Amino acid sequence: MRHSRWVLFLAVSVLLLAGCSGDGGTDGGGPVVLRFQSLAWQEESVTANKELVKEWNATHRDVKVEYVQGSWDSVHDQLLTSFEGGEAPDVIHDASDDLADFAYGGYLADLRDLLPERLKSDIPRRSWESVTFGGGIYGVPFLQEPRVLVANSALLRESGVRVPTPDDPWSWEEFRSVAKRLTGKGRYGVAWPLKEPVSATLNLSLSAGGRLFHRDADGRVEVRFEAADAVVPRIVHDGVNTDGSASGTTLGMGGSDTLPGFFGGRYAMVPLGFSYRQQLVQQAPKGFDWQVLPAPAGADGLTQGVSPQTLSVAEDSPHKKAAAEFVAYLLRPANMVRLALGDWMLPTGTEALRDPALHTGKHDWATGTALAAHLRSAPAQSVRGYPEWKDKVATPAFQEYYSGAITLAELRERLETDGNLVLARYQR
Repeated sequence: MRHSRWVLFLAVSVLLLAGCSGDGGTDGGGPVVLRFQSLAWQEESVTANKELVKEWNATHRDVKVEYVQGSWDSVHDQLLTSFEGGEAPDVIHDASDDLADFAYGGYLADLRDLLPERLKSDIPRRSWESVTFGGGIYGVPFLQEPRVLVANSALLRESGVRVPTPDDPWSWEEFRSVAKRLTGKGRYGVAWPLKEPVSATLNLSLSAGGRLFHRDADGRVEVRFEAADAVVPRIVHDGVNTDGSASGTTLGMGGSDTLPGFFGGRYAMVPLGFSYRQQLVQQAPKGFDWQVLPAPAGADGLTQGVSPQTLSVAEDSPHKKAAAEFVAYLLRPANMVRLALGDWMLPTGTEALRDPALHTGKHDWATGTALAAHLRSAPAQSVRGYPEWKDKVATPAFQEYYSGAITLAELRERLETDGNLVLARYQR
């Protein structure tokens, strides 16, 4: 009798252990349920994400995914609250420039041993650099967006200016000259929507060789605003305050705010993210002819910084392996193309970038795709304390410089002196 009870005890114990191990099912014996928080907001993008979740659920009996809608406007604070409260989603959609503090804080899983080799080798090293912190990889960069010039084609033709291509772009000085030439009665050559001026300025400054953040041998970061860092800010400042070729009123606008003026002929060109083409297609008046031009090139050519959209796994997720498998599924080449088309952006994956749908002349997809090889990790990606530096120091300083309220020397002093005081608190 004792022997029978002992055998029964062992059998039950084995079953219980099997139910609790690894990425197995829930306590009730059902499938694992992963929460996937997506920040998709455009209708086509939301549809693509939900369709992929539905397709996963239809083909994976033991791991189901629950789609959770998030918002870019509040994602940082929302994630911080959910991490600290132990309620973070398993799979997290974010941007690479928002990951550093979460990665260093231990909130995100290191994905190096969780991702398949196919995915790791398909995405270029320059993209992986945007999600690498302290030697670990804390997100998968999957969508990227170059900044481009959207131009009124009719005004370009009338002016007789040379139309740039990715193989023969304008220099920054040529761009300044063209903006002056396109300026006329009741019209500015360019509108700079710089409500959030920091990332746009730093990312475009890479073309001129600007770096701003310099890391020493001990890993400490220092802000140094050097000659190359001043090239792009001077172009914006002088267009507004010296040449009269750039509208001062748009400096406080977001990109969408400038579109009515662009359609109305008030601005001949607007620097925007590549994904704004969707709004142009939907909102442009009938017969309005627009085109995408590459951003100007500097000493480092067409190089510009990007902060790719990312997919991460929460460190507290009890199903990290299953979550990583779902991420790998979402980012199969064909699926990555679907996500890119839905967001009107570029995929990071080498195979996905070869898809013919991304090389068509329609809506100037080919112009953007030609810029993919020139995209680099944004300068601030791995800088701890960057969000505070940006909000408290850089944003007001750039806004005041662009409006003409302070000089270039004062801008340099604010970015370096005040900025390094902020960063120092994160590097003790």
